[in-house]
Amino acid sequence: MAATRKSEQAEATRRALVDVARRLFAARGYAATPLEEIARLAHVTRGALYHHFAGKQDVFRAVYEDVERELVDRVAGAVAAEPQPARQLATGVDAFLDACLDPAVQQIVLLDAPSVLGWDQWHELNQVYGLGLVQAALAGAMEQGTIERQPLEPLAHLLLGALNEAALAMARAEDVQTARREYGAGALRLLAGLRPDA
Repeated sequence: MAATRKSEQAEATRRALVDVARRLFAARGYAATPLEEIARLAHVTRGALYHHFAGKQDVFRAVYEDVERELVDRVAGAVAAEPQPARQLATGVDAFLDACLDPAVQQIVLLDAPSVLGWDQWHELNQVYGLGLVQAALAGAMEQGTIERQPLEPLAHLLLGALNEAALAMARAEDVQTARREYGAGALRLLAGLRPDA
């Protein structure tokens, strides 16, 4: 009983730290967010923070993974809710690009993560969270006959790379809404080129 309560308190502390850090990283970016402020706003000591995390980069990674999981859940939910199988892949692409309009996603996932985590770690995590979802969507589309059958893994890497580049360009655009329309239309044209009759 005492061990369970202690475990619950530890998880609550960790969650508070991640939630506060997420708000600060989204609003200010990684570089402008002091570790001391994360601890203070989470109402924990610096020692308690270091009990859960090795440092600021470790806190950022936890935040990044939270945001990535939510992004994957949002896209998967949109695809699952699409009743027309032929529209599921395009629905997933639209849901991903729409999610990338969120300033928190832009700052944490697209702008800060590659430099904070380093390209190798960022790329590895991007593959963990995004690649499986893209592969599943493409496999489903091939099974339904809405895109031409072809080697799945290379196509998934190409599509994920294109979507990541589109999202990054949107995050850096002066007019984000125009960028969303233009990159969304371009992504749908790419998908149209994968149809068996294209």
